[in-house]
Amino acid sequence: MPPSPNKPSHTLSFSKLILLLLVAALVVVGIEWQPIQDWFKLRGYRPPAAVAQLAAQDTMNSYTRHLFYLNKPQLPSTVASFRQACPENKDTIVLGCYHPDQDGIYIYAVSDPSLAGVQQVTAAHEVLHAVYARLSSKDRQMLDIELNDFYKHGLTNQRVLDEVKLYQQTEPTAVLDEMSCTFGTELPSLPPALEAYYKRYFTNRQTIVAYEQQYEAAFSSRQATIRADDQQLGGLKQRIGSQESSLQTQLNQINSDKARLDSLLASGQNATYNAGVAGYNAEIRAYNAGIDSLQAAIADYNRLVATRNQVAGQLTTLDSAIDTRLTPHAQ
Repeated sequence: MPPSPNKPSHTLSFSKLILLLLVAALVVVGIEWQPIQDWFKLRGYRPPAAVAQLAAQDTMNSYTRHLFYLNKPQLPSTVASFRQACPENKDTIVLGCYHPDQDGIYIYAVSDPSLAGVQQVTAAHEVLHAVYARLSSKDRQMLDIELNDFYKHGLTNQRVLDEVKLYQQTEPTAVLDEMSCTFGTELPSLPPALEAYYKRYFTNRQTIVAYEQQYEAAFSSRQATIRADDQQLGGLKQRIGSQESSLQTQLNQINSDKARLDSLLASGQNATYNAGVAGYNAEIRAYNAGIDSLQAAIADYNRLVATRNQVAGQLTTLDSAIDTRLTPHAQ
């Protein structure tokens, strides 16, 4: 029976109520969807000890640690397994990658103890990608302005400048994202606005920078030693060449004087011969002393070459320890 015109329809009111409740539920779910999704992804997850240690060493706060764990960080220990997870830029040395579409962070497990700090810096770099990905449009726009301004007017670190240029070539659509990760993990001093940004995610950013400086010093100290040795070897080589030239001149004089003395003796000019013997013997003694000095200089040169090559070998070993390129390359 149709409802009376003067009587409200309870069926219609109930339907409207259900519809309103559904809409309200959808709004609530829409607002809370990300935390719910995160909860499902992290449900039952227990970070491996190495992953938890990286989070602690990098002084990640609770939010940053949440994003780090959400990406289930993995530490492949071979180039093959690492590159299977991070196939991009196969001709470039990379030590980590972040896959926003897969929610994954991969960090190359560098085993050389001389490079302690590499994994910590890489972990901080990659989690900052996850941070950047979750910024609101407004926050990202403000951050990009600060990053660009610093890059154009305040950045003087040549190594970081070179890194940015490389990103401009290899990842032209993600340069600002890479800047946000690189500046925060590698530069000890930043403008106040950027320092405030990173303070939102790490309790002590300088700890991460110290890790970067620690492993970078493993390379720079050896490179400096090699440069100093090469300079010293250049000086020794010049000195040895000068000594050899001087000794040849002395030898030529000795041979000439010997021929003259032999001629005097053969012609019976004994007095003149005897007068010249003392000077000739002095020439021989000076020449022999010069030979000893030359041999000592050559020994010094060879010892320094051995030392220099040992350091160069260490540098090659360090380079190999972080070389994740898949294509052949010149050493």
